[in-house]
Amino acid sequence: MTGLNFTSPREAARAFTPKLSEFIDSTLYPQIWGDASLSPRDRSLITIAALIAGGHSDELPAHLRRAVANGITREELAGAITHLSFYAGFPAAITASAIAHSTLVDSEPLKP
Repeated sequence: MTGLNFTSPREAARAFTPKLSEFIDSTLYPQIWGDASLSPRDRSLITIAALIAGGHSDELPAHLRRAVANGITREELAGAITHLSFYAGFPAAITASAIAHSTLVDSEPLKP
């Protein structure tokens, strides 16, 4: 995306496919993510596993941040990524680990 600075794939999609974004905003988040049959924490863990297994690394940073906001610790994310290596493959797990590190560790403010 030369010349464009989007902070997430969803923002880029919103710019190109506004109808798709409307569907996400009106269905996915309020109805699917809002369904009480699973907690937001569980949904985050399932979503991260699906993204890693499917090789959808562009969506991973936003969902890693959401997972932490939903109460999943970095240790739990590391454990999930390690577990997934045996089911989704080592390349997928290594890619996810690198993305998690750059999203959750490298982006932290420096401590005094």
